[in-house]
Amino acid sequence: MKFSSREDIAAPIDRVFAAISDFDAFERAILRRGATLERTDDLEQPGCGMAWKCSFPFRGKTRVLDAELVNFDWPELLKVESVSSSLNGYLSVELVPLSPRQTRLAIELELKPRSMSARLFLQSLRLAKASLTKKFKTGVRKFARDLEYRIG
Repeated sequence: MKFSSREDIAAPIDRVFAAISDFDAFERAILRRGATLERTDDLEQPGCGMAWKCSFPFRGKTRVLDAELVNFDWPELLKVESVSSSLNGYLSVELVPLSPRQTRLAIELELKPRSMSARLFLQSLRLAKASLTKKFKTGVRKFARDLEYRIG
């Protein structure tokens, strides 16, 4: 199952990329939402190979997710691959400069099942695809506006 959205941000591409690659801020946001998060790499600078182990409650169970930054192409592209016991996730964040002060943010999320129960779960989500897509686009829009505000 794929979700994608695009938003324009009134800021230069290098400042937008710096904000979306502020992994410490994302780690703090995840912890505030009640998940546990652990860095599993020893990199000192952001780049390919950064990895995390995250556990969080979902539908009455604690889920564990391993994520790795697989592409870090300054200032245009970030790709994260994640693996859990039942799903693989692929997140792509691409930036395109529209002008010196305008950047297009394109986010794509793909979920693939690793088990029969995950396949059934994703099938049930397909029934609500329209509302999930709307929520995804709303979330990306809010993320873009927050970035724009933070970058100022």
